[in-house]
Amino acid sequence: MSDATASSGGIGVGPYAELTFDSDGDVDLSSQAAVAALEATDLLVFAHGWNSDRSTSTRLFDRFYAPFPGLVGPGVRLGYVGVVWPSIRFSDEPIPDFDRHAALAEPGHGTALDPATLRALGEFWPGRVAELDRVAELLEDRPESAAAFTEFGALIRELAGVDAVDAADPAEASDAGVTGTWGVAAVTAVAVPAVRDVPAIFTHDVLEVCRAFTDGLIEAGALPVGAAEPGFSVGGGLRALWNGAKELLRQATYYQMKKRAGVVGECGLGPVLAELAGHRPALRIHLIGHSFGARVVSFSLRAVPDGARYVKSATLLQGAFSHYAFADRLPHDNGSGGALRGMQRRVDGPVLACHSAYDSALKVFYPLASRMAGDSAGLLGFDERWGAIGHDGVQAVPGAPRLSLGAALRAGVPEAGCVSVDTGSVVRRGGPPSGAHSDICHEELARLVVAAGRMGR
Repeated sequence: MSDATASSGGIGVGPYAELTFDSDGDVDLSSQAAVAALEATDLLVFAHGWNSDRSTSTRLFDRFYAPFPGLVGPGVRLGYVGVVWPSIRFSDEPIPDFDRHAALAEPGHGTALDPATLRALGEFWPGRVAELDRVAELLEDRPESAAAFTEFGALIRELAGVDAVDAADPAEASDAGVTGTWGVAAVTAVAVPAVRDVPAIFTHDVLEVCRAFTDGLIEAGALPVGAAEPGFSVGGGLRALWNGAKELLRQATYYQMKKRAGVVGECGLGPVLAELAGHRPALRIHLIGHSFGARVVSFSLRAVPDGARYVKSATLLQGAFSHYAFADRLPHDNGSGGALRGMQRRVDGPVLACHSAYDSALKVFYPLASRMAGDSAGLLGFDERWGAIGHDGVQAVPGAPRLSLGAALRAGVPEAGCVSVDTGSVVRRGGPPSGAHSDICHEELARLVVAAGRMGR
């Protein structure tokens, strides 16, 4: 039986298995057993960033994994794993060359939620049908009423569960500003112990928040210049601000995904891989993550036992978390480090941070979030404190090299440590406002994973 025949779930390569986690990081035991049974010398473990359903993530794994069989050396037998965890994608966010039937909303098209997105939101926030129905009603009707925005803001805050936010860990605070496919999820100033870390997007005046997001959508090209005119006073252009209100809803989902990604990585994926390596010490594991999936695989390193060498590489594709995450010291706070400080040393190989200037989601909305937290003088002026690793690579890690994709593929990558790779030569396509954030299905990126793991011919 061929590898392709032995694969499952619509994946064209094999052997393949999906590793499934719930929102608390608990693994589905049957999926764990399926992964443990894979015959391989090298295991590729790919965590998606968002998906609207199981089939979407499976098709993404299929597209990304397709080139690998022809790239590895004769002594390498690959096993393929797709990490599936509860996240959400708004269905009007197509992946380039992937979603043939998905249509990006036309500027001025409106703010109503399509049925697929509303269903996905219901699965993401189970038991909140009444709240979601009212949110959908407001987005469809777009009432020119300050009271309607106040109601909308209260509903979003309730859905996001911000009242249950715990006191922030200063190390985790350095990872504020994590963004999803369309923008920023949670941004606050660097927190101190015992101060509740409620993101500014949930605490500022809702009209001002929606105004800022509407301006950000204009900057990202999702709305035409002047779409928000005239003004933002009551009765003067409030209808346009529902574009920003829909973006606020997205941010609430990304805020939840940020928290889930860390939990799934540290409490779920990490321990599962540690157990697997304990039973199969010769197995070489290569981590791959896209967007919030990059956060999942990175936080899984927290569960790698001291001295263990089974993780042989980590490739982060358009990572939606702080570019200071791996830093021992933050430039703006020498007493604190990144949320993942030193975790690169638990990889027996390189940690590649792939970044692209064409990723509008990480480029445009980060500075907007900083401004809303009071950390940036200009609405869209970049504040390095809140930069994303998928926008400009690893920062504040001394000696971390910066390579072009071409150079990395021609000459290889360093054998260990953090490495920033500018993949903008291929990760460059996608409509506003997310830009190239999801343009990751390229053979060049598969070759980069192979180079990082020393698996090539």
